[in-house]
Amino acid sequence: MPLDHSALTQEIQQLVRLLNQHNHHYHVLDNPQIDDGEYDRLYARLKALAQTYPDLIPADSPTHRVGGQPLTGFQQIAHQVPMLSLGNIFTQDELVAFTQRIQERLLGQIPEYELELKLDGLAVSLIYRHGTLAQAVTRGDGQVGEDISHSVRTIRNLPLVLMQPEMDGNNDLPELLEVRGEVMMPRSGFARLNRQIVADGGKPFANARNAAAGSLRQLDPAVAASRPLAFYVYSVNQCEPAHPQPSQQATMHWLQQLGFELAGWRRTVADAAAIQQAYDELLASRDNLPLDIDGMVIKVNSLRQQQQLGFSGREPRWATAYKFPAQQATTVVEQIAFQVGRTGTLTPLARLQPVNVGGVMVSNVTLHNMNEVQRLDVRVGDTVSILRSGDVIPKLVRVWHELRPAATEPVQLPADCPACQSPVVMPEGEALARCSGGLVCPAQRKEAVSHFVSRRAMNIDGLGEKWVDTLLQSGLIDTVADLYYLHEKREQLLGMARLGEKSVSNLLAAIDQSRDTTLARFIFALGIRGVGEGTARQLASHFGGLDQLMQASVTELQKVPEVGSITAQWIADFLAEPHNRTVIARLLAAGIHWPLEQDSLIGNQQPLANQSFVLTGTLSAMTRDQATLMLQALGARVSGSVSAKTQAVIAGADAGSKLDKAEKLGIAVWTEEEFLRRMQDLGLNVSLFL
Repeated sequence: MPLDHSALTQEIQQLVRLLNQHNHHYHVLDNPQIDDGEYDRLYARLKALAQTYPDLIPADSPTHRVGGQPLTGFQQIAHQVPMLSLGNIFTQDELVAFTQRIQERLLGQIPEYELELKLDGLAVSLIYRHGTLAQAVTRGDGQVGEDISHSVRTIRNLPLVLMQPEMDGNNDLPELLEVRGEVMMPRSGFARLNRQIVADGGKPFANARNAAAGSLRQLDPAVAASRPLAFYVYSVNQCEPAHPQPSQQATMHWLQQLGFELAGWRRTVADAAAIQQAYDELLASRDNLPLDIDGMVIKVNSLRQQQQLGFSGREPRWATAYKFPAQQATTVVEQIAFQVGRTGTLTPLARLQPVNVGGVMVSNVTLHNMNEVQRLDVRVGDTVSILRSGDVIPKLVRVWHELRPAATEPVQLPADCPACQSPVVMPEGEALARCSGGLVCPAQRKEAVSHFVSRRAMNIDGLGEKWVDTLLQSGLIDTVADLYYLHEKREQLLGMARLGEKSVSNLLAAIDQSRDTTLARFIFALGIRGVGEGTARQLASHFGGLDQLMQASVTELQKVPEVGSITAQWIADFLAEPHNRTVIARLLAAGIHWPLEQDSLIGNQQPLANQSFVLTGTLSAMTRDQATLMLQALGARVSGSVSAKTQAVIAGADAGSKLDKAEKLGIAVWTEEEFLRRMQDLGLNVSLFL
């Protein structure tokens, strides 16, 4: 049976029209009309037809966007209309001078200004003949560029064939249309691309502009097709016959009707004051935009007035770029200091000769850690480049080693903490150096006290962040041990603003009550790096007493489950630090204690070892966390799901599917009361967990 080419042609044309319509809604209007699966089905059908009947496929088929055969080289193309550059202004005074020159040249006419984003991408000229994309050329030197049509055709938001405009007047497509714009990689797509490159073991792009330019200038169009590129139009440079639009604003709307995407933000204003206001607003919001920009373009809106103003050399008199303050600057490192954070981490900081970066004076920049210092090989006296983007913290991006003065020395990690003189430790293989004086270091006091009094540690009820701040700022405490001697300063507490008799009494009572604890809680409360609740229980279980723990070597510590070589070293360093030992001794002298039988129970008698339990529903006498700690103290494992290996399910009010599954599997179900009774029968002091 002979092929019905007319039917095939009709199907292909319908598929092309439908897919182009949905491409426009998805990539330009950001308003998808069908789901991805339906689009993929339609595209697969068109692709199959294109492979079998390539002669029937029109120029605007989306199958042309996936990339054809690689080129052997780029063809040089002379621009019919030179791609001129814009002049720049940087200050409000320069803005006023620019608008005054325009008013003078217009001889009393009142101009209106159209404002657009100054896109930081790759400038490209597109030529359409009879509505079909014929050629795409880079700016090059402004006179001659490179033909990159093979790559540009793969950009999904760019029309291969122009759409019919829906405007008043002449709606015919021009015989010749040259538009110019920027090829960009939106920030979200750039981040996604770099993540994929890193995952594949490659080197990420430095910025979105480099990524876009590198993608277009590939001989193989499949590279561009695989990248998240977009084209944003900003001008018409040739149109035959001439389009009827009277202004830049109307022209951009007309281009939008033809199927081009605009960059989004734009304004039409009357004078320099309104321009400055728009500029300030744009500068403040630039980091929230989906595209990278480096300023704002100011254009006289009337095309007739643009023609009157003309050009000066290589720049139009009717337009300029109002550039944002430089985001990168060069300065000199005057000092490299170390700052101690609230968790004891030592962060190297470069103290700089103050320099204006992005409109802000920068005199300090973090170097993050010693690995970064060594990677950069930055030293005192070095000339460095500083980058600042919006409100992002300034970053040192380059050291100019060729400008380094003689006799500089590499940066050395200090042996002692600059805040408390405790030894600085950095285990092999670690990037972060830390102060070992966790209980005494001034930089860590608030964090140490807040952790010590928290519910899962010493559980001092009512001693929240405001209390901690007040006690530290007033000098009533320096370390956590001082909390247990506050009864001696009762009058000072009463004399503090807004602290009444009842508040002080409640605070001191809560502190007194916390003296009765468990060894595991006490170890956890010390805030040793790497020692969470589980590890604290394992340490209490293994050593059975605080003295044994404090005398343990790194080798002995590594025998404890969940304690590796790095954590063992952290524990040993913390407990060996004399200041920390002094605080621990004062805590014990203040009456903090735990029952020996509790140590024994946690240490060597774990009757629920290797048994699995599940908690479900709402408990009334305790939280799930408290119930979990009780079970773990007896060696049990608490699971989030019920299985045949579950020993029992503890069910509170409104228990759901887990209870149903337990009953279906015939697994024991304990009420909350039964759970507490069983814990007490096994010798657990339940009150210590509530």
